[in-house]
Amino acid sequence: MQTTAEYMCAYCGETNSTFVDFSAGGQQSYIEDCQVCCHPNTLYVRFDEDTLDIEIDSEYEDF
Repeated sequence: MQTTAEYMCAYCGETNSTFVDFSAGGQQSYIEDCQVCCHPNTLYVRFDEDTLDIEIDSEYEDF
């Protein structure tokens, strides 16, 4: 099951949408480019498997 969630870009502060794949586990991390400024963000996704409440933190991608 997939759903969308929002996060704020670590570079420009704009709100972005991303897909969250519940089958990948309750804690995930991956890199996704901002839809506005195109900079890469490292996303840390956590969700409660019972309530499906989603939290996403973003930070600058280390090069």
